[in-house]
Amino acid sequence: MEMAFVPLYIKYLGIEAFGIIGVFALLQGWLALLDAGMTPTLSREMARFTGGAHNPQSIRNLLRSIEIIALSIALFIAVSLWGVSDWLASDWLKAEKLSPEIVSQAFVVMGVIVALRFIENIYRSSIIGLQKQVALNVINSVMATLKGLGSVGILIWISPTLEAFFIWQGVVSIITVSIFAFTVYKALPPANSKGQFSIDALRGIWKYASGMLAITFLGLLLTQVDKIILSKLLTLEEFGYYVLAALVASALFILVAPISQAFFPHFSKLVARDEQIQLIQNYHKAAQLVTVILGSVAVFLIFFAEPILLLWTQNTALAEKSALLVVPLALGNLLNGLMWIPYQTQLAYGWTSLTIKINILAVTIIIPTILWLTPLYGAIAAAWIWVFINAGYILFGVHFMYRKILSNEKWRWYTKDILFPMTSATITAFLLSWIAPSSFMSTFTQLAWLFFTLVTILLSSAVATLTLRTKILSFIRRIRINSKLL
Repeated sequence: MEMAFVPLYIKYLGIEAFGIIGVFALLQGWLALLDAGMTPTLSREMARFTGGAHNPQSIRNLLRSIEIIALSIALFIAVSLWGVSDWLASDWLKAEKLSPEIVSQAFVVMGVIVALRFIENIYRSSIIGLQKQVALNVINSVMATLKGLGSVGILIWISPTLEAFFIWQGVVSIITVSIFAFTVYKALPPANSKGQFSIDALRGIWKYASGMLAITFLGLLLTQVDKIILSKLLTLEEFGYYVLAALVASALFILVAPISQAFFPHFSKLVARDEQIQLIQNYHKAAQLVTVILGSVAVFLIFFAEPILLLWTQNTALAEKSALLVVPLALGNLLNGLMWIPYQTQLAYGWTSLTIKINILAVTIIIPTILWLTPLYGAIAAAWIWVFINAGYILFGVHFMYRKILSNEKWRWYTKDILFPMTSATITAFLLSWIAPSSFMSTFTQLAWLFFTLVTILLSSAVATLTLRTKILSFIRRIRINSKLL
Protein backbone atom coordinates (compact mmCIF):
# COMPACT_ATOMS: atom_id res chain seq x y z
CA MET A 1 0.00 0.00 0.00
CA GLU A 2 2.91 2.34 0.71
CA MET A 3 4.16 1.76 -2.83
CA ALA A 4 0.85 1.57 -4.67
CA PHE A 5 -0.31 5.15 -4.21
CA VAL A 6 2.99 6.98 -4.80
CA PRO A 7 2.16 7.88 -8.44
CA LEU A 8 -1.12 9.43 -7.24
CA TYR A 9 0.68 11.38 -4.50
CA ILE A 10 3.03 12.79 -7.13
CA LYS A 11 0.13 13.54 -9.48
CA TYR A 12 -1.92 15.52 -6.97
CA LEU A 13 0.85 17.04 -4.85
CA GLY A 14 3.74 17.37 -7.31
CA ILE A 15 7.31 16.06 -7.17
CA GLU A 16 8.43 18.82 -4.76
CA ALA A 17 5.77 17.88 -2.24
CA PHE A 18 6.75 14.25 -2.66
CA GLY A 19 10.28 15.34 -1.72
CA ILE A 20 8.79 16.71 1.52
CA ILE A 21 7.25 13.30 2.15
CA GLY A 22 10.72 11.85 1.66
CA VAL A 23 12.08 14.25 4.28
CA PHE A 24 9.27 13.10 6.60
CA ALA A 25 10.46 9.50 6.25
CA LEU A 26 14.00 10.65 6.91
CA LEU A 27 12.99 12.48 10.10
CA GLN A 28 10.99 9.51 11.28
CA GLY A 29 14.02 7.27 10.92
CA TRP A 30 16.42 9.58 12.72
CA LEU A 31 14.09 10.39 15.59
CA ALA A 32 13.83 6.66 16.22
CA LEU A 33 17.25 7.10 17.85
CA LEU A 34 15.51 8.70 20.79
CA ASP A 35 14.04 5.38 21.85
CA ALA A 36 17.54 4.52 23.13
CA GLY A 37 17.28 0.96 21.87
CA MET A 38 14.02 0.36 23.74
CA THR A 39 12.05 -0.94 20.74
CA PRO A 40 14.32 -3.84 19.70
CA THR A 41 15.09 -4.58 23.34
CA LEU A 42 11.41 -4.82 24.25
CA SER A 43 10.84 -7.17 21.30
CA ARG A 44 13.63 -9.46 22.51
CA GLU A 45 12.39 -9.41 26.12
CA MET A 46 8.87 -10.27 25.02
CA ALA A 47 10.30 -13.19 23.06
CA ARG A 48 12.32 -14.28 26.10
CA PHE A 49 9.11 -14.03 28.13
CA THR A 50 7.54 -16.65 25.83
CA GLY A 51 10.62 -18.79 26.52
CA GLY A 52 10.21 -18.51 30.31
CA ALA A 53 12.76 -15.77 31.09
CA HIS A 54 10.13 -13.40 32.59
CA ASN A 55 6.99 -13.76 34.68
CA PRO A 56 3.76 -11.85 33.88
CA GLN A 57 4.42 -9.18 36.49
CA SER A 58 8.01 -8.43 35.46
CA ILE A 59 7.16 -8.15 31.76
CA ARG A 60 4.24 -5.82 32.52
CA ASN A 61 6.52 -3.65 34.67
CA LEU A 62 9.05 -3.47 31.84
CA LEU A 63 6.35 -2.53 29.33
CA ARG A 64 4.90 0.18 31.58
CA SER A 65 8.36 1.61 32.26
CA ILE A 66 9.11 1.88 28.55
CA GLU A 67 5.64 3.32 27.86
CA ILE A 68 6.22 6.19 30.28
CA ILE A 69 9.62 6.98 28.79
CA ALA A 70 8.25 6.75 25.24
CA LEU A 71 5.39 9.17 25.97
CA SER A 72 7.83 11.72 27.36
CA ILE A 73 10.09 11.42 24.32
CA ALA A 74 7.13 11.65 21.94
CA LEU A 75 6.08 14.97 23.48
CA PHE A 76 9.65 16.23 23.13
CA ILE A 77 9.68 15.24 19.43
CA ALA A 78 6.45 17.10 18.63
CA VAL A 79 7.50 20.29 20.43
CA SER A 80 11.01 20.25 18.94
CA LEU A 81 9.84 19.88 15.34
CA TRP A 82 7.35 22.70 15.87
CA GLY A 83 10.21 24.88 17.14
CA VAL A 84 12.51 24.31 14.14
CA SER A 85 9.84 24.11 11.43
CA ASP A 86 10.48 27.64 10.09
CA TRP A 87 14.23 27.07 9.89
CA LEU A 88 13.85 23.74 8.08
CA ALA A 89 11.45 25.30 5.58
CA SER A 90 13.50 28.41 4.81
CA ASP A 91 17.16 27.50 5.37
CA TRP A 92 17.55 23.75 4.78
CA LEU A 93 15.28 22.71 1.92
CA LYS A 94 15.50 24.28 -1.53
CA ALA A 95 11.84 24.50 -2.51
CA GLU A 96 11.13 26.33 -5.76
CA LYS A 97 7.35 25.91 -6.15
CA LEU A 98 6.19 25.45 -2.55
CA SER A 99 6.17 28.48 -0.25
CA PRO A 100 8.12 28.38 3.04
CA GLU A 101 4.84 28.82 4.93
CA ILE A 102 3.34 25.65 3.42
CA VAL A 103 6.50 23.66 4.10
CA SER A 104 6.68 24.97 7.68
CA GLN A 105 3.06 23.98 8.38
CA ALA A 106 3.80 20.52 7.01
CA PHE A 107 6.69 20.14 9.44
CA VAL A 108 4.47 21.07 12.41
CA VAL A 109 1.99 18.31 11.54
CA MET A 110 4.89 15.95 10.83
CA GLY A 111 6.07 16.40 14.40
CA VAL A 112 2.78 15.11 15.79
CA ILE A 113 2.75 12.12 13.41
CA VAL A 114 6.34 11.16 14.14
CA ALA A 115 5.56 11.30 17.88
CA LEU A 116 2.56 9.01 17.42
CA ARG A 117 4.54 6.53 15.33
CA PHE A 118 7.29 6.57 17.94
CA ILE A 119 4.75 5.25 20.47
CA GLU A 120 3.27 2.92 17.85
CA ASN A 121 6.64 1.19 17.43
CA ILE A 122 6.75 0.33 21.14
CA TYR A 123 3.59 -1.74 20.83
CA ARG A 124 4.50 -3.15 17.41
CA SER A 125 7.78 -4.50 18.76
CA SER A 126 5.91 -6.08 21.68
CA ILE A 127 3.52 -7.89 19.32
CA ILE A 128 6.49 -9.17 17.29
CA GLY A 129 8.22 -10.43 20.42
CA LEU A 130 5.07 -12.20 21.57
CA GLN A 131 5.02 -13.92 18.15
CA LYS A 132 1.51 -12.72 17.34
CA GLN A 133 2.45 -12.45 13.68
CA VAL A 134 -1.02 -13.02 12.26
CA ALA A 135 -2.60 -10.33 14.42
CA LEU A 136 0.19 -7.90 13.53
CA ASN A 137 -0.17 -8.56 9.81
CA VAL A 138 -3.94 -8.13 9.90
CA ILE A 139 -3.65 -4.81 11.71
CA ASN A 140 -0.84 -3.59 9.45
CA SER A 141 -2.75 -4.53 6.31
CA VAL A 142 -5.98 -2.85 7.39
CA MET A 143 -4.29 0.32 8.62
CA ALA A 144 -2.00 0.58 5.57
CA THR A 145 -5.05 0.33 3.34
CA LEU A 146 -6.87 2.96 5.38
CA LYS A 147 -3.81 5.19 5.31
CA GLY A 148 -3.23 4.88 1.56
CA LEU A 149 -6.79 4.92 0.25
CA GLY A 150 -7.78 7.60 2.72
CA SER A 151 -4.88 9.85 1.67
CA VAL A 152 -5.85 9.55 -1.99
CA GLY A 153 -9.47 10.29 -1.15
CA ILE A 154 -8.45 13.37 0.83
CA LEU A 155 -6.29 14.65 -2.04
CA ILE A 156 -8.98 14.07 -4.69
CA TRP A 157 -12.17 15.16 -2.94
CA ILE A 158 -11.19 17.43 -0.05
CA SER A 159 -7.86 19.22 -0.41
CA PRO A 160 -4.82 18.40 -2.60
CA THR A 161 -2.39 19.89 -0.08
CA LEU A 162 0.49 18.66 2.05
CA GLU A 163 -1.26 19.74 5.24
CA ALA A 164 -4.37 17.67 4.44
CA PHE A 165 -2.19 14.69 3.53
CA PHE A 166 -0.31 14.76 6.83
CA ILE A 167 -3.41 15.41 8.95
CA TRP A 168 -4.96 12.20 7.60
CA GLN A 169 -1.74 10.34 8.35
CA GLY A 170 -2.00 11.58 11.93
CA VAL A 171 -5.61 10.44 12.31
CA VAL A 172 -4.70 6.94 11.15
CA SER A 173 -1.72 6.87 13.53
CA ILE A 174 -3.98 7.64 16.51
CA ILE A 175 -6.23 4.73 15.57
CA THR A 176 -3.23 2.43 15.03
CA VAL A 177 -1.67 3.22 18.42
CA SER A 178 -4.97 2.43 20.16
CA ILE A 179 -5.39 -0.91 18.38
CA PHE A 180 -1.78 -1.96 18.97
CA ALA A 181 -1.95 -1.13 22.69
CA PHE A 182 -5.16 -3.12 23.09
CA THR A 183 -3.62 -6.10 21.24
CA VAL A 184 -0.51 -6.17 23.43
CA TYR A 185 -2.34 -6.05 26.75
CA LYS A 186 -4.86 -8.63 25.60
CA ALA A 187 -2.01 -11.00 24.67
CA LEU A 188 -0.25 -10.71 28.04
CA PRO A 189 -1.41 -13.07 30.79
CA PRO A 190 -2.85 -11.51 33.98
CA ALA A 191 -0.47 -10.49 36.75
CA ASN A 192 -0.84 -9.82 40.47
CA SER A 193 -1.11 -6.07 39.85
CA LYS A 194 -1.00 -3.55 37.04
CA GLY A 195 2.34 -2.77 35.47
CA GLN A 196 4.39 -0.14 37.31
CA PHE A 197 7.38 2.01 36.45
CA SER A 198 10.43 0.04 37.61
CA ILE A 199 14.06 1.14 37.65
CA ASP A 200 15.05 -2.47 38.29
CA ALA A 201 13.28 -3.58 35.11
CA LEU A 202 15.13 -0.95 33.09
CA ARG A 203 18.44 -1.74 34.78
CA GLY A 204 18.15 -5.33 33.62
CA ILE A 205 18.07 -4.36 29.94
CA TRP A 206 20.33 -1.32 29.82
CA LYS A 207 23.39 -3.11 28.41
CA TYR A 208 21.54 -4.69 25.51
CA ALA A 209 19.53 -1.49 24.93
CA SER A 210 22.67 0.66 24.80
CA GLY A 211 24.16 -1.72 22.25
CA MET A 212 21.00 -1.52 20.16
CA LEU A 213 21.08 2.28 20.40
CA ALA A 214 24.60 2.32 18.99
CA ILE A 215 23.60 -0.09 16.21
CA THR A 216 20.52 1.99 15.37
CA PHE A 217 22.54 5.22 15.24
CA LEU A 218 25.24 3.75 13.03
CA GLY A 219 22.69 1.96 10.86
CA LEU A 220 20.82 5.21 10.30
CA LEU A 221 24.05 6.94 9.35
CA LEU A 222 24.72 4.24 6.79
CA THR A 223 21.23 4.17 5.29
CA GLN A 224 20.22 7.82 5.57
CA VAL A 225 23.37 9.92 5.22
CA ASP A 226 23.01 9.93 1.44
CA LYS A 227 19.52 11.44 1.74
CA ILE A 228 20.68 14.02 4.29
CA ILE A 229 23.48 15.22 2.02
CA LEU A 230 21.38 15.13 -1.13
CA SER A 231 18.49 17.00 0.50
CA LYS A 232 20.93 19.87 1.02
CA LEU A 233 22.87 19.70 -2.25
CA LEU A 234 20.04 18.99 -4.71
CA THR A 235 16.95 20.99 -5.55
CA LEU A 236 13.80 19.62 -3.96
CA GLU A 237 12.65 18.38 -7.39
CA GLU A 238 15.89 16.46 -8.00
CA PHE A 239 15.75 15.10 -4.47
CA GLY A 240 12.20 13.93 -5.20
CA TYR A 241 13.49 11.74 -8.04
CA TYR A 242 16.08 10.20 -5.72
CA VAL A 243 13.44 9.61 -3.04
CA LEU A 244 11.28 7.83 -5.62
CA ALA A 245 14.16 5.55 -6.65
CA ALA A 246 15.02 4.85 -3.01
CA LEU A 247 11.37 4.07 -2.27
CA VAL A 248 11.22 1.53 -5.10
CA ALA A 249 14.44 -0.11 -3.91
CA SER A 250 13.15 -0.12 -0.32
CA ALA A 251 10.39 -2.49 -1.45
CA LEU A 252 13.04 -5.18 -0.95
CA PHE A 253 13.13 -4.42 2.77
CA ILE A 254 9.33 -4.61 2.87
CA LEU A 255 9.71 -8.20 1.64
CA VAL A 256 12.47 -9.30 4.00
CA ALA A 257 11.18 -7.56 7.15
CA PRO A 258 8.28 -9.99 7.79
CA ILE A 259 10.65 -12.96 7.52
CA SER A 260 13.10 -11.34 9.89
CA GLN A 261 10.49 -10.33 12.45
CA ALA A 262 8.94 -13.80 12.38
CA PHE A 263 12.21 -15.66 12.94
CA PHE A 264 13.94 -13.30 15.41
CA PRO A 265 11.68 -14.04 18.41
CA HIS A 266 11.87 -17.73 17.55
CA PHE A 267 15.67 -17.53 17.47
CA SER A 268 15.63 -15.75 20.84
CA LYS A 269 13.45 -18.47 22.36
CA LEU A 270 15.69 -21.25 21.00
CA VAL A 271 18.80 -19.52 22.34
CA ALA A 272 17.14 -19.09 25.75
CA ARG A 273 16.41 -22.84 25.76
CA ASP A 274 19.84 -23.74 24.33
CA GLU A 275 18.27 -25.75 21.48
CA GLN A 276 21.23 -25.50 19.09
CA ILE A 277 20.15 -28.05 16.48
CA GLN A 278 16.77 -26.44 15.96
CA LEU A 279 18.42 -23.02 15.83
CA ILE A 280 20.72 -24.13 13.01
CA GLN A 281 17.84 -25.67 11.06
CA ASN A 282 15.72 -22.54 11.38
CA TYR A 283 18.70 -20.29 10.59
CA HIS A 284 19.26 -21.89 7.19
CA LYS A 285 15.53 -22.10 6.50
CA ALA A 286 15.19 -18.35 7.14
CA ALA A 287 18.33 -17.49 5.15
CA GLN A 288 17.13 -19.46 2.12
CA LEU A 289 13.69 -17.90 2.32
CA VAL A 290 15.23 -14.42 2.38
CA THR A 291 17.48 -15.17 -0.58
CA VAL A 292 14.70 -16.60 -2.71
CA ILE A 293 12.15 -13.84 -2.07
CA LEU A 294 14.49 -10.87 -1.66
CA GLY A 295 16.97 -12.04 -4.29
CA SER A 296 14.36 -12.79 -6.94
CA VAL A 297 12.63 -9.42 -6.64
CA ALA A 298 15.98 -7.58 -6.47
CA VAL A 299 17.22 -9.23 -9.65
CA PHE A 300 13.86 -8.47 -11.27
CA LEU A 301 14.23 -4.77 -10.34
CA ILE A 302 17.83 -4.60 -11.52
CA PHE A 303 17.15 -6.08 -14.95
CA PHE A 304 13.76 -4.45 -15.58
CA ALA A 305 13.88 -1.16 -13.64
CA GLU A 306 12.73 1.18 -16.40
CA PRO A 307 9.74 -0.82 -17.70
CA ILE A 308 8.60 -1.43 -14.12
CA LEU A 309 8.76 2.29 -13.31
CA LEU A 310 7.05 3.21 -16.55
CA LEU A 311 4.22 0.76 -15.92
CA TRP A 312 3.88 1.96 -12.33
CA THR A 313 4.03 5.74 -12.86
CA GLN A 314 2.84 6.04 -16.50
CA ASN A 315 5.39 8.84 -16.76
CA THR A 316 8.25 8.37 -19.22
CA ALA A 317 10.46 11.17 -17.89
CA LEU A 318 9.98 10.06 -14.30
CA ALA A 319 10.83 6.45 -15.20
CA GLU A 320 13.98 7.39 -17.11
CA LYS A 321 15.35 9.69 -14.41
CA SER A 322 14.71 7.25 -11.57
CA ALA A 323 15.62 3.94 -13.26
CA LEU A 324 19.37 4.67 -13.30
CA LEU A 325 19.25 5.16 -9.53
CA VAL A 326 17.03 2.15 -8.84
CA VAL A 327 19.62 -0.34 -10.17
CA PRO A 328 22.48 0.39 -7.69
CA LEU A 329 20.09 1.09 -4.82
CA ALA A 330 18.35 -2.25 -5.38
CA LEU A 331 21.69 -4.07 -5.56
CA GLY A 332 22.86 -2.43 -2.35
CA ASN A 333 19.62 -3.26 -0.57
CA LEU A 334 19.88 -6.86 -1.76
CA LEU A 335 23.35 -7.25 -0.24
CA ASN A 336 22.17 -5.56 2.94
CA GLY A 337 19.06 -7.75 3.18
CA LEU A 338 21.08 -10.96 2.86
CA MET A 339 22.77 -10.02 6.14
CA TRP A 340 19.52 -9.64 8.09
CA ILE A 341 19.26 -13.26 9.25
CA PRO A 342 22.89 -13.42 10.50
CA TYR A 343 22.28 -10.10 12.22
CA GLN A 344 19.06 -11.27 13.89
CA THR A 345 20.88 -14.36 15.10
CA GLN A 346 23.55 -12.22 16.74
CA LEU A 347 20.84 -10.22 18.51
CA ALA A 348 19.16 -13.42 19.67
CA TYR A 349 22.41 -14.21 21.49
CA GLY A 350 22.44 -10.66 22.90
CA TRP A 351 25.61 -9.95 20.92
CA THR A 352 25.66 -6.35 19.68
CA SER A 353 29.34 -5.42 19.76
CA LEU A 354 30.27 -7.00 16.40
CA THR A 355 27.69 -5.01 14.45
CA ILE A 356 28.73 -1.84 16.27
CA LYS A 357 32.40 -2.30 15.31
CA ILE A 358 31.63 -3.14 11.69
CA ASN A 359 29.25 -0.21 11.34
CA ILE A 360 31.76 2.21 12.86
CA LEU A 361 34.25 1.16 10.18
CA ALA A 362 31.61 1.50 7.47
CA VAL A 363 30.56 4.97 8.66
CA THR A 364 34.17 6.19 8.63
CA ILE A 365 34.29 5.16 4.97
CA ILE A 366 30.85 6.11 3.68
CA ILE A 367 30.48 9.66 5.01
CA PRO A 368 33.71 11.17 3.62
CA THR A 369 33.29 9.21 0.40
CA ILE A 370 29.79 10.57 -0.19
CA LEU A 371 30.91 14.10 0.70
CA TRP A 372 33.76 13.75 -1.79
CA LEU A 373 32.02 12.05 -4.73
CA THR A 374 28.44 13.34 -4.60
CA PRO A 375 29.31 16.94 -5.54
CA LEU A 376 31.36 15.57 -8.47
CA TYR A 377 29.04 12.90 -9.86
CA GLY A 378 25.65 13.56 -8.27
CA ALA A 379 23.16 11.16 -6.70
CA ILE A 380 24.39 8.15 -8.66
CA ALA A 381 27.68 8.23 -6.71
CA ALA A 382 25.88 7.91 -3.38
CA ALA A 383 23.91 4.95 -4.74
CA TRP A 384 27.02 3.02 -5.84
CA ILE A 385 28.84 3.76 -2.58
CA TRP A 386 25.93 1.97 -0.84
CA VAL A 387 26.64 -1.08 -3.02
CA PHE A 388 30.33 -1.23 -2.12
CA ILE A 389 29.70 -0.83 1.61
CA ASN A 390 27.24 -3.73 1.68
CA ALA A 391 29.50 -5.89 -0.46
CA GLY A 392 32.06 -5.47 2.31
CA TYR A 393 29.57 -6.86 4.84
CA ILE A 394 28.97 -9.97 2.75
CA LEU A 395 32.58 -10.63 1.78
CA PHE A 396 34.38 -9.71 5.01
CA GLY A 397 32.19 -8.68 7.97
CA VAL A 398 30.21 -11.90 8.32
CA HIS A 399 33.37 -13.99 8.88
CA PHE A 400 33.75 -12.51 12.36
CA MET A 401 30.28 -13.75 13.33
CA TYR A 402 31.01 -17.33 12.32
CA ARG A 403 34.12 -17.37 14.48
CA LYS A 404 31.94 -17.10 17.60
CA ILE A 405 28.51 -18.55 16.80
CA LEU A 406 27.29 -21.14 14.26
CA SER A 407 30.95 -21.84 13.57
CA ASN A 408 30.37 -24.73 11.17
CA GLU A 409 27.62 -23.08 9.14
CA LYS A 410 29.50 -20.38 7.21
CA TRP A 411 30.13 -22.14 3.91
CA ARG A 412 26.69 -23.70 3.90
CA TRP A 413 25.29 -20.17 4.22
CA TYR A 414 27.47 -18.87 1.40
CA THR A 415 26.78 -21.73 -1.02
CA LYS A 416 23.40 -23.35 -0.39
CA ASP A 417 21.67 -20.37 1.19
CA ILE A 418 22.95 -17.62 -1.13
CA LEU A 419 25.07 -18.70 -4.12
CA PHE A 420 22.82 -21.40 -5.57
CA PRO A 421 19.49 -19.50 -5.52
CA MET A 422 21.08 -16.17 -6.54
CA THR A 423 22.93 -17.72 -9.49
CA SER A 424 19.76 -19.39 -10.72
CA ALA A 425 17.74 -16.18 -10.41
CA THR A 426 20.39 -14.06 -12.17
CA ILE A 427 20.81 -16.42 -15.12
CA THR A 428 17.03 -16.63 -15.55
CA ALA A 429 16.63 -12.85 -15.41
CA PHE A 430 19.43 -12.34 -17.94
CA LEU A 431 17.88 -14.81 -20.42
CA LEU A 432 14.43 -13.28 -20.03
CA SER A 433 15.78 -9.74 -20.51
CA TRP A 434 17.54 -10.92 -23.68
CA ILE A 435 14.37 -12.35 -25.22
CA ALA A 436 12.03 -9.65 -23.87
CA PRO A 437 10.01 -7.89 -26.61
CA SER A 438 11.37 -4.45 -27.44
CA SER A 439 7.90 -2.92 -27.35
CA PHE A 440 4.50 -3.88 -26.01
CA MET A 441 1.14 -3.62 -27.68
CA SER A 442 -0.67 -2.59 -24.54
CA THR A 443 -0.27 -1.96 -20.83
CA PHE A 444 -1.92 -5.31 -20.13
CA THR A 445 0.62 -7.13 -22.34
CA GLN A 446 3.48 -5.40 -20.57
CA LEU A 447 2.04 -6.24 -17.16
CA ALA A 448 1.54 -9.89 -18.18
CA TRP A 449 5.12 -10.18 -19.42
CA LEU A 450 6.62 -8.64 -16.29
CA PHE A 451 4.46 -10.84 -14.07
CA PHE A 452 5.54 -13.95 -16.01
CA THR A 453 9.17 -12.82 -15.69
CA LEU A 454 8.97 -12.30 -11.93
CA VAL A 455 7.27 -15.65 -11.31
CA THR A 456 9.80 -17.47 -13.49
CA ILE A 457 12.74 -15.88 -11.65
CA LEU A 458 11.15 -16.70 -8.31
CA LEU A 459 10.56 -20.35 -9.23
CA SER A 460 14.06 -20.80 -10.64
CA SER A 461 15.52 -19.45 -7.40
CA ALA A 462 13.22 -21.57 -5.23
CA VAL A 463 14.12 -24.87 -6.89
CA ALA A 464 17.80 -24.10 -6.31
CA THR A 465 17.33 -24.31 -2.52
CA LEU A 466 16.90 -27.56 -0.64
CA THR A 467 14.21 -26.31 1.76
CA LEU A 468 11.88 -24.81 -0.83
CA ARG A 469 12.59 -27.46 -3.47
CA THR A 470 11.52 -30.12 -0.99
CA LYS A 471 8.31 -28.24 -0.21
CA ILE A 472 7.55 -27.72 -3.92
CA LEU A 473 8.08 -31.42 -4.72
CA SER A 474 5.97 -32.40 -1.72
CA PHE A 475 3.20 -30.11 -2.91
CA ILE A 476 3.33 -31.60 -6.42
CA ARG A 477 3.16 -35.14 -5.00
CA ARG A 478 0.10 -34.26 -2.95
CA ILE A 479 -1.60 -32.89 -6.04
CA ARG A 480 -0.84 -36.08 -7.95
CA ILE A 481 -2.15 -38.28 -5.13
CA ASN A 482 -5.33 -36.22 -4.83
CA SER A 483 -5.89 -36.33 -8.59
CA LYS A 484 -5.55 -40.14 -8.61
CA LEU A 485 -8.00 -40.44 -5.73
CA LEU A 486 -10.50 -38.34 -7.65
